[in-house]
Amino acid sequence: MSLGGIGLVLPLLPTTPLVILSAVCFSHSSKRLETWLCNSRIFGEFIENYRTGCGISKVRKYGSIAFLWFGLITSMIALRMTATFVILPIVGVCVTVHLLMLKSRKPTENETHNGN
Repeated sequence: MSLGGIGLVLPLLPTTPLVILSAVCFSHSSKRLETWLCNSRIFGEFIENYRTGCGISKVRKYGSIAFLWFGLITSMIALRMTATFVILPIVGVCVTVHLLMLKSRKPTENETHNGN
């Protein structure tokens, strides 16, 4: 879970898979931690939407893709290592495909007003 949280600001760590993995692990090990994570102000809605398959709004989907690629390109430029120019685009393509495959839904009133 901590790695998923760090991944919010560090593009090298995939936030969504780590948070979903945490939710799955917590659901089998600790109801208290699962409840805490699922009720989290930051991650709760995403976990619930992923579990129920209700999808995410197109605005969030495309915003996430843009943020992903901004972070990956920034990391590649900052690190200037051959491995980052190979690995990060592969990760980016895989995550982009995954996000595009998620069901799209109409944004909620809260998302519309907040511009998310």
